[in-house]
Amino acid sequence: MERRSFLQKAIAGTTIVAFGGILWRIASDDLTRKARAETRPDGKPRLPPGQRVIERLKPMGGEAGNPSPRAFKLDVHGTVDKPFSLDFRELLALPDAKAAVADVHCVTGWSVMGAKWMGVPIAALAQRAGVKPSTKHVIFEAANGYTANVRLDEALAPNAMLVWEYDGSPLEEAHGAPVRGLVPDLYFWKSPKWLTGLRFAEQDEPGYWETRGYHNHADPWREERYG
Repeated sequence: MERRSFLQKAIAGTTIVAFGGILWRIASDDLTRKARAETRPDGKPRLPPGQRVIERLKPMGGEAGNPSPRAFKLDVHGTVDKPFSLDFRELLALPDAKAAVADVHCVTGWSVMGAKWMGVPIAALAQRAGVKPSTKHVIFEAANGYTANVRLDEALAPNAMLVWEYDGSPLEEAHGAPVRGLVPDLYFWKSPKWLTGLRFAEQDEPGYWETRGYHNHADPWREERYG
């Protein structure tokens, strides 16, 4: 009788999980269809090809840094006239800090539409540092030696930011707490978690994933997934 009871509960649990999966897929399909019918202000389809919409960010792993705001320090350096460092309180106190809404697209095929962020535009940090005219790239520096390279014009776009909140709450450790990059017009690995520095550079420097076979540029609308 105990074995029978156990099996009945196990079957019921499996059914609930499967039913939940079906509901999730239906909801995801509805969100995907809606996004595919929309167009961005620049004329591109809102959802890049090969993407499926989900409701919230997935934790995508990586070797975590220290999530404590007290331990945070951001170095802004490289080809600049006035390099500087900020702790977490100083970053949040910048007058350019703002709320923003941006879609994000992971190279693995999922997208989150209309995500809400709080952060500061990278352009504001660049202006404060006095980026030299010879600069062509920004190298995001993150915990444990992780880097990602982005062209300067894309790093200075209005929607490219350093963020510390997602959907009204502080970033979770799995999503890069306390601060991560956000370059929403490129695949999401170009928005590094556990950020430690912004280094402006004259020469391109392919980062962690770029040197492991991923595309150096990473435009989702061109499906630049792999090099």
